[in-house]
Amino acid sequence: MAVVTDPQPPAPTGPPEPSDGGRRRVVAMAAWAVAFVAGWLVIGLPTDPAYAFLWIWAATIAWNSRRPWRSHLRFARDWVPVVLLLAVYNLSRGFADNGATPHAMELIVADRFMFGWATGGQVPTIWLQEHLYRPEVRWWDVVASWVYFSHFVVALAAAAVLWMRNRHRWAAFMRRWGFLCASGLVTYFLYPAAPPWWAAQNGLLTEVARISTRGWKAFGMHGAGNLLNAGQIASNPVAAMPSLHTAFALFVVVFFLRSARRRWWPLLLAYPLAMTFTLVYSGEHYVIDVLVGWAYVGLTFLAVGLGERWWAARRSRCTPDGERADGGPGGAEPADPVADPSVVPATR
Repeated sequence: MAVVTDPQPPAPTGPPEPSDGGRRRVVAMAAWAVAFVAGWLVIGLPTDPAYAFLWIWAATIAWNSRRPWRSHLRFARDWVPVVLLLAVYNLSRGFADNGATPHAMELIVADRFMFGWATGGQVPTIWLQEHLYRPEVRWWDVVASWVYFSHFVVALAAAAVLWMRNRHRWAAFMRRWGFLCASGLVTYFLYPAAPPWWAAQNGLLTEVARISTRGWKAFGMHGAGNLLNAGQIASNPVAAMPSLHTAFALFVVVFFLRSARRRWWPLLLAYPLAMTFTLVYSGEHYVIDVLVGWAYVGLTFLAVGLGERWWAARRSRCTPDGERADGGPGGAEPADPVADPSVVPATR
């Protein structure tokens, strides 16, 4: 069984960085941060894939401002297809119900069956709102709003960092993320399901407040959720099963978990749990949606990992002995600790 150890940093091959390189980066990132804050107060937080991509691209330019423009244009070239796919995904999800009544009652029954013994027969959303929701904004509402917003940028930001540091792992990340999105979209068409706030509006539950963005108002950030609120109004409410919000959160954590030091694991794993609390408390999802979303993450890593092994074996059969498929010497590519689950990281 292979053991992955921390690689030594490569020897510098280019000219030494100017002494003011660090200062230039700080100035560029500070300018980006000021522009970002102004943008979220005036336009709203970047919850649209194209808008979020523009901010992330601008951040990579600011971080690597010394690089030539052709490097920044390569980032756009690689990412435009990703952004287009995300846009198509968002648009397609809106047509998932085809005018049919979405599933709701069986989700209510599932949550009551799993948690009714602890909630007095209520679904967890109603129980949480009865105990935590108040007319005035509390600190947990603020935390919940930021956790909810993180869904729209964390995966994109993680992928951007991977693109700058290791394009091979970026490709592995995008293959899995694309598979996860496609699996969720197919399920929305096959099994359109509505969230708790929809069930309450249609008389299947007692009153449920949709409160995923109310926490920003505590800081006077009334425009922060403009794009998100507009998207919620225009979106189709049948994309509840599975919960890709929690699926994305768990997916990012699982992808990086084995390369992180184990002392950071509890903090990383707290993120999908915080997302779960946020979605259930705010009326966006049932717990059963979350559990199915987590199952989809496991299916994603299994299916894509098997597909990568099949493709590697096929390439090895189609190339002459002793040569790599890309024409280089030395046989197969080095094992990737993400793409190859047989590679076990060293205990840290």
